[in-house]
Amino acid sequence: MANPEHLAKLKEGVEAWNEWRKENPGIHPDLSRAKIEGEFLSEVNLSGADLRGVNLAFGNLSRANLNGASLNKACLKEAKLTSANLRGVNLCVADLSGAHLAKLRAAKLNKANLSRANLRRADLRAAVLIRAHLSDAHLDDANLNGADLSGGVLARADLSGADLTDADLSGANLFRAHLRWADLIGADLSSADLAQADLSAANLSGANLSLANLIGAYLHGANLSGADLERATLVDAHLEDAILTDCSIYGISAWNVKLEGAIQSNLIVTPVGKPPIQVDNLEVAQFIYLLLNNQKIRNVIDTITSKVVLILGRFTPERKVVLDAIRGELRKRDYLPVLFDFEPSAKQARMETVATLAHMARFVIADISDAKSVLQELQGIVPGRPTLPVQPILLAGQQEPGMFDSLQL
Repeated sequence: MANPEHLAKLKEGVEAWNEWRKENPGIHPDLSRAKIEGEFLSEVNLSGADLRGVNLAFGNLSRANLNGASLNKACLKEAKLTSANLRGVNLCVADLSGAHLAKLRAAKLNKANLSRANLRRADLRAAVLIRAHLSDAHLDDANLNGADLSGGVLARADLSGADLTDADLSGANLFRAHLRWADLIGADLSSADLAQADLSAANLSGANLSLANLIGAYLHGANLSGADLERATLVDAHLEDAILTDCSIYGISAWNVKLEGAIQSNLIVTPVGKPPIQVDNLEVAQFIYLLLNNQKIRNVIDTITSKVVLILGRFTPERKVVLDAIRGELRKRDYLPVLFDFEPSAKQARMETVATLAHMARFVIADISDAKSVLQELQGIVPGRPTLPVQPILLAGQQEPGMFDSLQL
């Protein structure tokens, strides 16, 4: 509970209170749970004060010094905090709700604790919240235009519809944050952790997402035109119906990205300062860059296209000696044998695998001995690749299958 003497001194007015603070610098005021709503406290010195659970609703605290004060669980509804010094203040579970309820424009909130705070529709334009703790906070529809949230903890925070234009969120923890419909035009999200964050329909045009962690992030319908995605991690990200035009994607990691319906064009795969090379597919971009800049990759591709020999068949243990002999002879001739043994599997998946391997092969060896499935696969690849050499082999004493002649090998 509040110290009665301290509360009485505050009631004397701001001038008397500030003078008392100057004369008693060693006293830490205790105003906890006090009901002082609606008071005019502009420029009041409440630095280091215990304001836990205090009711300051409708109060005027503009330009007040709240440096290091404890305001957790405080009620600040409609309180005016314009240009207040809130450096290091503890606002955990504080209620700062409403469009005009929390006027924190240009406020200093470095290292402030606002976890679970209610800042819905708050005005935080140009606020400084460096390394502030805002995890689980409600900031939906808040105005954070140009705010400095660099290094802040916003894990699971609700920023849906928030205006974060030109905001600095570099290095911020936005794990599983809700940023649906948020305006992030020109925002700095470099090195930010956005893993599993919901950025559906967010506007990220011109945003800096270099080195950002977007693993499993939801970017359905997001606008990423002109965004810097250099060295960003987009593994398992959802980019369905997203706009990906004129993005810089040098060094991106984009494995298993969902891109159905996405608009992809003019994606720049080269770093800044290098002649630009553009592609129109995020996943292909990774491969193109490796192909251009990695001699080993080029050697691997050359090996695949000139040396791979695909061997199709059902190779039982009794016929292992035949398989080994074929492989041995191919290796002597500097070929790279790739075996596809027709174990029972889904037909569609099997046909797709064989077709992919056939497109990489120099030629095919097909064992048609007791292997009806081999003939089915040959029917699937031969018409599509009429120039691909196919050498059938047959166990001595067996008859050619009846449908073999129709293949025209």
